[in-house]
Amino acid sequence: MLGIINPLYSIRSCTNRSGFLWIKKGVAALILVFTLSTHGSAGNPDRQGEAGAGELLLIPWAKSAGMNNIATSMIRGIESMRLNVAGLSGIQGTDVALGHTRYLQGTDININALGVGQRVGKNSVLALSLVAMDFGEIDITTVDQPEGIGATYSPNFFNLGVGYAYTYENKISVGFALRLISQSISDLSAMGVALDAGVQYVNGPQDNFKFGVSIRNIGTPMRFGGEGLATRSDNPTGSPTYELTYDQRAASFELPSLLNIGLSYDFYMQTIHRLSLVGNFTSHSFSRDEVGAGMEYSYRDLLYVRGGYKVQVGNTATGSSAQSVYEGLSVGMGIYMPLGREVEKKLGIDYAYRTTHPWNGTHNLTLTLRL
Repeated sequence: MLGIINPLYSIRSCTNRSGFLWIKKGVAALILVFTLSTHGSAGNPDRQGEAGAGELLLIPWAKSAGMNNIATSMIRGIESMRLNVAGLSGIQGTDVALGHTRYLQGTDININALGVGQRVGKNSVLALSLVAMDFGEIDITTVDQPEGIGATYSPNFFNLGVGYAYTYENKISVGFALRLISQSISDLSAMGVALDAGVQYVNGPQDNFKFGVSIRNIGTPMRFGGEGLATRSDNPTGSPTYELTYDQRAASFELPSLLNIGLSYDFYMQTIHRLSLVGNFTSHSFSRDEVGAGMEYSYRDLLYVRGGYKVQVGNTATGSSAQSVYEGLSVGMGIYMPLGREVEKKLGIDYAYRTTHPWNGTHNLTLTLRL
């Protein structure tokens, strides 16, 4: 994996030598942390299904979803909290975003997201994000009543993240995010903490060239606990006759950590048109690795059209090359309207659609306010 970043060492157009050395050290540190945290097993399909908290891999924002979550190098704004937290440095004032996702159309599962970002100095940005899943009402069934007992329950999955990004000499941005993860039903719950970190580097006459690295979901194992794991059984000695409550211990599970490495290049035409070409590699700790490519077209930073295509590399543990749920095409678009005469202040809406295997695709809608 380290060989993937070797081309970075040939770049000599940084504004100064110290900045170049700084980014090399930062990228190396991120990859070292990822390697140690995953015990060298990244991209191992033998571990498919061993991780929990899979909601950390879902995309609640339309801009990211429109490019199949491959814009590691160029993602900016509050959506960076879910891909490369260094992109928070793109927030110039205040960003507020609301996201809604109809996940795997036909399953009645929805994802709702709220994000707020604020520049707190010349080079620093703070952000807060909340993502929650809505599973609807699920019938409670038992062995004796498999059709249901007339009652329902609804799982509560949410994660709350706090992020910080800093820009160095307008060329290098670094970011860190701490995320609290919670999963629960009425009598069972699990909690964990995860760390994200990222680096973005820009260069070129118009900052055309972009490079990004991020690690995500490095954190503590989670374990379910609560009254739902308790059972009542007869006294094993038989005398006297009474019931005992037995507490069962659930096995712990790890978080789905991953590493993203991305490149992009912007082509400008007559200053009002921009076409960005994007490439990305994702190394997973608990599934096959992924490679993806995509593009984004922008007209006057008001109209955006996006697309991406992502595939998994290699075979599963059983030797199969079957498609994953999100392997394939994604498309999206966005419209941003200035608020008054200040062109930096905008109200925008983004939409994205991703094909899925099976089900009927996933729809993302995001409303963004930039002040």
